[in-house]
Amino acid sequence: MEKIPWMTYIMLILASYRLTHLIVFDKITEFIRKPFMKKITIETDEGPKSKEVPKSLFGYLLKCYWCAGIWSAIFLGVAYLLFPKITFVFILIFSIAGGQSILETFVGVNIKKVDYYGEHQKKE
Repeated sequence: MEKIPWMTYIMLILASYRLTHLIVFDKITEFIRKPFMKKITIETDEGPKSKEVPKSLFGYLLKCYWCAGIWSAIFLGVAYLLFPKITFVFILIFSIAGGQSILETFVGVNIKKVDYYGEHQKKE
């Protein structure tokens, strides 16, 4: 087994995070999930609400963040061990995108906090 440098390991983590998010949540991959999903109507306190649920086990694997995360980690890890030079290009791109999305989430949440507390102080 090859020893993986710590920086590459961090990149693999970020790349797996981004690939998982791409599979489970992003609009661009909705066409992959759609055949394995169905819409149901549920009753809520606010009235009927439409919800998308998996049709099959494979649909569940595409909609479950934890499940897709395992498979993306396996895919990227094995691909890196078998074809390190080719896979590293994808790992680099996905890890940059993964790091960026984590930073964007952090910044976005903190901007909302600043706006909230700014409005709160104006009321006092």
